Amino acid sequence: MSSLTTSPAWMSLQEHQKIMSEQHMRMMFHEDPDRFRKFSLSAGPLFLDYSKNRITEKTVSLLLDLARQCHVSEWVNRMFKGEKINFTEHRAVLHTALRNPSTETLLVDGVNVREQVHHVLSQMKRFTESVRSGQWKGYTGETITDVVNIGIGGSDLGPAMAARALEEDCTVPRAHFVSNVDGAHLARTLKHLNPARTLFVVASKTFTTQETLMNARSAREWFLSQARYEKFIPLHFVALSTNQREVSAFGISPDHMFEFWDWVGGRYSLWSSIGLSLALTLGMDKFSEMLLGAFEIDEHFQTAPLEKNMPVILALLGVWYINFFNAQTHAILPYDQGMSDFVNYLQQMTMESNGKSVTREGLPVDYATGSILWGGVGTNGQHAYFQLLHQGTPLIPADFIAPMHSRTPLGNHHKILLSNFLAQTEALMRGKSRSEAQAELISSGLEKSALQALLPHKCFAGNRPSNSLLIDQLNPRSLGALVALYEHKTFVQSLIWDINAFDQWGVELGKQLAQGIQAEWDQRPEISNHDASTNGLLEMIRKT
Repeated sequence: MSSLTTSPAWMSLQEHQKIMSEQHMRMMFHEDPDRFRKFSLSAGPLFLDYSKNRITEKTVSLLLDLARQCHVSEWVNRMFKGEKINFTEHRAVLHTALRNPSTETLLVDGVNVREQVHHVLSQMKRFTESVRSGQWKGYTGETITDVVNIGIGGSDLGPAMAARALEEDCTVPRAHFVSNVDGAHLARTLKHLNPARTLFVVASKTFTTQETLMNARSAREWFLSQARYEKFIPLHFVALSTNQREVSAFGISPDHMFEFWDWVGGRYSLWSSIGLSLALTLGMDKFSEMLLGAFEIDEHFQTAPLEKNMPVILALLGVWYINFFNAQTHAILPYDQGMSDFVNYLQQMTMESNGKSVTREGLPVDYATGSILWGGVGTNGQHAYFQLLHQGTPLIPADFIAPMHSRTPLGNHHKILLSNFLAQTEALMRGKSRSEAQAELISSGLEKSALQALLPHKCFAGNRPSNSLLIDQLNPRSLGALVALYEHKTFVQSLIWDINAFDQWGVELGKQLAQGIQAEWDQRPEISNHDASTNGLLEMIRKT
């Protein structure tokens, strides 16, 4: 067994879980009218109510003991100081520096990263103002009306999610996002665009990412089919990269290459030049508001005591259910249509970060290190998978997220939306007892035999945990704060589980094998150097 699962804090929680597994939240609320106040807190533009969890003050105290045992505060300080806590790649982890307005020196390998960050932000500001004002013109002398971001993973999910969420703030140029190497993604995006008024942002740190470069080259061909001359490429293509040689070979001017650094992980890169497409459609001022929202949570995370620290509390609640209640999934349920891509974004952040099975020392773990994250916008989910949340057999903790005010008010729509938001968390917590269900059926006039047959199906166990996150409204500041909150939650959980949240070696094997298969595609005779299944599938595809 690992040192974690035999540690005093872990074993105390195991014993406590036996007691809590017999407790129902309905009774907890009945016995403690002050529960909401005790289990809620604020950070920046965020308010968290975590009272609808299977916890008591004792539970929280024991979870905090676990955090202290795992030296969470010390690791947080190490990250903010720029220590190379991503030890497998020998890198610092400083996405927080991207949104810190401070000009104080922060050195990594003898280089002041704050100076680098502010230089690129200034470069982004000049460029976005040039495009948005109409000063920047395409090869026909017309202004840019559309921006196509070509990237994948962290170079796509973040800015695409934010552009969808902040649609009310976005103006011309309109932003589009292409990631999938499936040609349909690029073809459908370009179908209604004018090459003379389209700007492409190619996002690849190394400028060698296969999917991104394939899409970028096809976009280049599409552009040249109209513009004809390669000399016009610098007017319509810019790069987010560090590989000046490959960027120049593509035809992009080095003056329009926006740098980011190896201490910025892909899934944490929204705040860097990877956000250029978003800044182009939002404007740099609103992009800066998003940075500010994230910075507020950074400050809170770094300075708030553990018991009042929102990312820490959310992380510990996740550990409580994953490791002590065997919860294998976690639902994210935003009650805002703009956040329809938010779950996709968080999936990469959490599952790529903590999908690990060895400790920092390289030893196999004997405990779960994460859960499957899923969900979608309310109220759609209520008419799809909420049945499983309410009456299914798995325990599925959930985060409900809602703006108190709508960006697009329309009659009573928002009141009905929020009524559903409130009702769902209450229903998950309370459930419906057998006596309540029976009384309800009797009042409906149901005959006794029919009543008894229907009664078991009308009962809800309840005691299903949820967190409620409120924001005033979905805007750049609150979105930035929400993203930073989940970044730090993910990091804290990795500290509890003693894993490295900042590498992703697991995604490399598939890439390597795909390159080999691609090289074999046109070989003759039949391929036989894979397993029987892969050989058979490859041959079937090649023969069509």
